Amino acid sequence: MCTSHEHDQGDAAPQAGAGRRNFLRATALMGAVAAVVPAAGTASAAAESPASAARWRPDPDSRRFTLAVMPDTQYLFDGPSIDKAPVEASLRYLLEHGREENIVFLSHLGDLTQNGAKQECAAIGEAFRLLDRKGVGYSVLAGNHDVRSSTDDQRGPTPYLDEFGPDRFEGRRTFGGASPDGYNSFHLFEAGGRRWMVLALDWRLSAKGYVWAEQVLAKHPRTPVVLTTHELVDGDDSLSPYGQRLWDRLIADHDQIFLTLNGHYWPAARAVRKNAAGNDVHLHLTNYQNRYFGGAAMIRLYRFDLDRNTIDVETVSPWILGRAAKGLNVLERQESELSGDADRFTVDLDFEKRFAGFAPVPARPARPASRMLVRGTLAYWRFDGEADGAEVDGIVRDRSGHGNDLTLVAVGGGTLTHSADHHPDQPGHGSLEFHGGKPPLKGAWLRTVDGAPLNSATFEDGYTIEAFYRLPADWDPAHHAWAGILGRTGTGGAAGKTQDDPDEPLATLSLSNDREPQWAVRPLNQQGIATNWGQETPLETWWHLAVVNDGRHTTLYVQGCPVVRNPRAAAVGLTSVGLPWILGGYEYAGKIDQILHGRLGDVRIVGRALPVTSFMNH
Repeated sequence: MCTSHEHDQGDAAPQAGAGRRNFLRATALMGAVAAVVPAAGTASAAAESPASAARWRPDPDSRRFTLAVMPDTQYLFDGPSIDKAPVEASLRYLLEHGREENIVFLSHLGDLTQNGAKQECAAIGEAFRLLDRKGVGYSVLAGNHDVRSSTDDQRGPTPYLDEFGPDRFEGRRTFGGASPDGYNSFHLFEAGGRRWMVLALDWRLSAKGYVWAEQVLAKHPRTPVVLTTHELVDGDDSLSPYGQRLWDRLIADHDQIFLTLNGHYWPAARAVRKNAAGNDVHLHLTNYQNRYFGGAAMIRLYRFDLDRNTIDVETVSPWILGRAAKGLNVLERQESELSGDADRFTVDLDFEKRFAGFAPVPARPARPASRMLVRGTLAYWRFDGEADGAEVDGIVRDRSGHGNDLTLVAVGGGTLTHSADHHPDQPGHGSLEFHGGKPPLKGAWLRTVDGAPLNSATFEDGYTIEAFYRLPADWDPAHHAWAGILGRTGTGGAAGKTQDDPDEPLATLSLSNDREPQWAVRPLNQQGIATNWGQETPLETWWHLAVVNDGRHTTLYVQGCPVVRNPRAAAVGLTSVGLPWILGGYEYAGKIDQILHGRLGDVRIVGRALPVTSFMNH
């Protein structure tokens, strides 16, 4: 059925929708598509380009991938009025851009044809052989026009089933199976380093259909699911009566289903509902058959980005844009850009958090200290193995075995406590919680013992210094800024280096009032202070810092990524006057000036430059 908001299942006349904004990447697509898209009315497209001739091979490990969606194409396959060109243009676009977009799958949302006649089904079936020949994974499902019946998935044989039944998909890598009646199917694809499912359901599920769908979900309990069907959402924040039944009987109780896609109604719309687990399910209606040329086989591109925790959605008509070189007519020009809130938008989705209820990411196990002692390790401190909340009392041992042990120093009655909290990629599962701040200055910090070998080391051949830290929600720049994560005591003036401020310490890895990591040191070959700056690091988040000097230049890394403000001047070694290193504190003019307010995890110092792949968070 193809009504705008009507629930009557008869043949109601289509109604135009209102309030559209439009979007198409016209300039980007025109050149690529024009070469392969024929003019309206032609029966076949031009010869395949070299890009589309390649076998379909999406990258299963990339954390960026695209799911393509094609809604109702029925007006292009209507009795004697059959025009495959728009559909073929869209399918060729997928082949052309499959690699750069990392297109992993295509889902058609039903109403492939107007009358479900044999000739109509055969015509669109022929168009889809463009994907069959390249092994592209895709799913189809029956809309009400494809079966011309309001009966459920037990309706028996139809021309639609003859063309798009399970036999068509047998042997395809993404095909998981079909219900015994052939009208429901599920498909599995690999993307972002995990398995995903498209559950393609008939226009009307029977009792047997619901049982089959529940069995499929039960057999894949850890797989995120995109549910596709012909009818579900019928407007913004609204479900059709059948859509409500589908929600109540299947979607709401299966937390795996995080996204649903349907056509049938127009205009395009989207809604968000909470399922029984209290998690959001995104429900999207996409259908453009009411637009010029029956929607011109528009496709919706869902671009998943697992690092950004977003799905960027775009709607394009390759057929219209492919004709632009020959000049668009007045109606085509109106369709050249779709930028409505329901056509172009971004879904913010924390994938790990959303999937935690059925597919939690296993915690990375702790790694023994011995595995962290890479060649050249001079000191390694970690703070696991103690009860959460226990006070530090006495010596913190250097796990490298070189005797660079730490001792507690306190001011104003300050304490230092153990915490079980840690960076998810930290070797040791524990941290120290510093309770510092000023005014007045209070808290506790750690210093290397007198005579520790590290106190006199000058690192002429380079160094790598790493630390994990986290700042709490109540961190306040007025009271907590410029605390040191770690540093070397002794002043520039004491070392005979008076350029810049002579009272600054010889080395400090500090956090500015904007929570920017700063590595400020006096190298052996410089009189002044050399400084590397990172960007602002948000609160209540664990961060990994690494400072790497290769004997010539110093680079600061945040989460293994080099920052922009790394000076190019040569910086050799670190000046020393034989005084201790400190953790969680900052000295000025030879006196403690600020104490960290936050948590500090594993800290390691190595007497050579390490590659990123050898950092502790790898």
